[in-house]
Amino acid sequence: MNFRPLHDRICVEPIEQEEKSTGGIIIPDTAKEKPMQGKVLAVGQGSKNEEGKVVPVDIKEGEKVLYGRWAGTEVKIDGQRVLIMRESDVMGVIE
Repeated sequence: MNFRPLHDRICVEPIEQEEKSTGGIIIPDTAKEKPMQGKVLAVGQGSKNEEGKVVPVDIKEGEKVLYGRWAGTEVKIDGQRVLIMRESDVMGVIE
């Protein structure tokens, strides 16, 4: 993918929910919840602080992150559905 987010934005590929529940029940598409975790595909350089210095983004490419249900903007890049969001929309990194 040839995409570089600007400033403190990151590009995340949502990780879809499983088709079956833990009890073996198949979940239809209409009942699935919007994914709230994803893999970071690209990261911007960082935002500028009050002194004009660039503060780098703490999140790195390849990390698995947890974000808010309605965070980011969904776009298609090279036919792939991704979310573009600010670093502050991410609640944490899954290790």
